[in-house]
Amino acid sequence: MKMSGTQKRLAVILFTLVVLTGCLVRKREVITAGPHPSRPPLTATKEELIGRIHDTSDPIESFLMSVNLAPSTGSQYKGVITDYATVAAYILFQRPDDIRIIGQDPVMHTTLFDMVSSGSEFRIHIPRKNRFIIGDNQAPASSKNDLENMRPAAILKALLIDPPDPETEITLLEDDTNESKAVYILLIVRPDRDQYRLVRNVYFDRYTLQILRQKTFEPDGRITSETRYSNWKGYDRVSFPSDIDLKRPQENYEVQFHVISMKLNPSDVTPGKFLLEQPPGTQLQQLR
Repeated sequence: MKMSGTQKRLAVILFTLVVLTGCLVRKREVITAGPHPSRPPLTATKEELIGRIHDTSDPIESFLMSVNLAPSTGSQYKGVITDYATVAAYILFQRPDDIRIIGQDPVMHTTLFDMVSSGSEFRIHIPRKNRFIIGDNQAPASSKNDLENMRPAAILKALLIDPPDPETEITLLEDDTNESKAVYILLIVRPDRDQYRLVRNVYFDRYTLQILRQKTFEPDGRITSETRYSNWKGYDRVSFPSDIDLKRPQENYEVQFHVISMKLNPSDVTPGKFLLEQPPGTQLQQLR
């Protein structure tokens, strides 16, 4: 029986389907990398992730924190990184933006530095160098010693993860999940004249929905700071990371914090704790 042209074309199509679904198609196993290869990642909406930031930020009006502080300077791009000795430090905070950090010699238990930031101004006392610095938080980092460019306000922005401001900022959600990672990213955007600019990114682990990282940006897109958070623990029923790694690439320094103890909203953290006057006989340096 002779087949028509339509029947011939149909036969070719059927033959092709048989071949493709048989000999030329194979399945391969994909091994998922990451810390939880056998567990599916959790799901969350943008609003739920913003709510998690509120849960970690809103209960904190003040704190008194004891930490081990490990600074370093340089970068891998320069080829040299200098690690300094870990020091014991006490960090006091009170809203809206008061912070005081006192670092002590790990052996002699004398004060290595005492720095305060309140509003737009910071003050730093370095007893060993008999120096007292008063400066504007927006003043450029000008010291040849990268460690002296550390600012208490920069540390505060790393320690606290502020929720996005719905009045002035727009928040977008990215699901960055593949075979090697499972991460949600909140992209926080702010109107700037006739355009929008990326202000901050907050990264969430999709297996725990805990915050992994926070990056802040300059208006031109350069990274201002990158902070990583890990080992979250409960302090007075509020979850807070006990290991914090702050990098400031433009100032060429990094500070790692390991929280030893933390008291939330203690009654003895008062405005008077953030007053730092110049000791008599110290050399004054002003940065504006």
